[in-house]
Amino acid sequence: MDNRWNLFQKFLITQEQQISVTDFLINSAVIIILSIILEYTYIKCARTISNRKQFAGVFLLIAFTTMLIISIVKSSLALSLGLVGALSIVRFRAAIKEPEELAYLFLAIALGLGLGANQTIIVVVAFTIAMVILWSRHFLKFKRLPHQNLYLNFTAKSGQASLEDVLSIVKEVFGKYYLKRYDENGEFIEASFVVDSPKAEMLGQFKKKVEKFGDTVKVSFVESKSF
Repeated sequence: MDNRWNLFQKFLITQEQQISVTDFLINSAVIIILSIILEYTYIKCARTISNRKQFAGVFLLIAFTTMLIISIVKSSLALSLGLVGALSIVRFRAAIKEPEELAYLFLAIALGLGLGANQTIIVVVAFTIAMVILWSRHFLKFKRLPHQNLYLNFTAKSGQASLEDVLSIVKEVFGKYYLKRYDENGEFIEASFVVDSPKAEMLGQFKKKVEKFGDTVKVSFVESKSF
């Protein structure tokens, strides 16, 4: 048993390998270029509402740090085991608001992992394919009308508007709709719809058409994802 333990300790000590400075510099140059391209792609193609420029600024640091860690720990099994123990203690917490942000972070980490393992060609090929997919989807979306489900809430004074009148205007402006709620009392009528608005101009068009019901008319549009 002692001999086996001594052999295992000797194996851990002798597994350290010298890191090639030339390979590390080449991979550093590659990851800088790929990270800059990734940042530009995220700023132009992402659909998140948050500050994309500020968030994209961390891609290079994350990718380069990941590459540095992998380059160091791959030379020694002992360092690899130590990294596992360190990560079990440290907790990384970040405020990720959109799944798309997490996807780009994983892509930046993947770049660091691949270049840290000296898989430069595979990383470049995979990154090129990812960029083709992202930019293709970005350009194709301009050829399609953006559809957005909205909640339309209509309120008017009772007697000035009827449900039939409101339904005819909603159908004329938006086409497809769903009546979700209708309330009527002695003073007001309230109706709630789910409409599909491909153009923002339709919202103003609907508002102008219902102004004929009087000054008591109230119209509000709320994105369905907000609920």
